[in-house]
Amino acid sequence: MPNAIKLSGVSKRYSHFALDQIELNLPEGEVMGLVGVNGAGKTTLLRILVGLIYPDAGDVEVLGYSMPKQQAAAKMEIGFASEDMRLYSSMSLRWHLDFVQSIYPGWDESYAQHLLQRFDLKAEQKILGFSHGQRVKAMLLLILARRPRLLLLDEPTTGLDPVARAEVLEALADVLRDERRSVLFSSHNTHDIEQLCDSISFLHQGRLLATESKDGFLDRWRRILCQGQWPSGAAKLPEIASVRQSGSTLELKAREYSEALLEKLKRLGLQISRVETMSLEDIFIASVRTGVTQ
Repeated sequence: MPNAIKLSGVSKRYSHFALDQIELNLPEGEVMGLVGVNGAGKTTLLRILVGLIYPDAGDVEVLGYSMPKQQAAAKMEIGFASEDMRLYSSMSLRWHLDFVQSIYPGWDESYAQHLLQRFDLKAEQKILGFSHGQRVKAMLLLILARRPRLLLLDEPTTGLDPVARAEVLEALADVLRDERRSVLFSSHNTHDIEQLCDSISFLHQGRLLATESKDGFLDRWRRILCQGQWPSGAAKLPEIASVRQSGSTLELKAREYSEALLEKLKRLGLQISRVETMSLEDIFIASVRTGVTQ
C-alpha cells in the first residue's frame, strides 16, 4: 500500500528544542494518532509536513510530493487545521465558504451543504456569534468540503468544554467513516485519539518512541499485580517496562504480555493476583517514563 506520508531521518533544531531523526510512514486511507504532551514536537512535525517549516535534515514525502520543494502542488491536496487558526469574526460562514471555493477547484458544494447540516451550522451567521465548538466545526467544514486526500489535524479539540469536544469528535468520526482519506491527528488527549485512530505514534521530547496499530498497543500491554517481593539481583526482564513495590504487592507493567511471561514471574517466586488491560493513556505514560516501548 502506498504511503500518504513518508518521513526519513527528519530533524529540526531550535535553541530550546530538537525534533530528532523522525522515521514515520502513514499508509494511504489510514487514520493515525500522534500522541505527545505539550512541547513534544507535534506541531513542529505537522508544520514540516505542510511546508510551513523546513527541516534541517532528512527527507519528507507527502502524497508522493517531495517537501518543501513541491509544497505548492501538495497543499492543494492537504487539509490542515490547527487550534491557533482563526476565521474572520466580522464575516459570515457563507463568506468563508465562497472564499475557499474560489481558491480550491476541488470544492464540493453539495458536500459542504451536507456538512452544514451534520455540524448544525448556519451559513448566514457571522463567525463572531459562534461558540468555540462551532468555530472548530466551521474550520473542519471548510477543510473537508475541499475533499483533501490528506487531513492534518493539530490539537483541534483544545480548549473545548467536554460537551463541545464530544460533539466535534462524534461529527469528525462520522465524516471519517464516510470518507476513506488519510488523516494524521495530533493530541495530548489519548481519549480523543483512541476514539478516532487506526494506528498511534508516541512522540516525546522530539523523539518518536513507537508506532503501532491501536489494537497492537492495547493487546501487548498489561498491568500485572503480584504478591511477593521482586528478587534482589534478579535480571531485568525485557518484557517488563516498570516495577513498583507497595508493601507486599508488586505492580508490573508489561510491554510484551504472554503466558510465558507469567511463567517466568512464577519461577521468580511471585504469586499472580490479577492481570489487567491498560488504557492508552497508561501505556503512553509508561512509555514516556521508560523512554522506549519496543
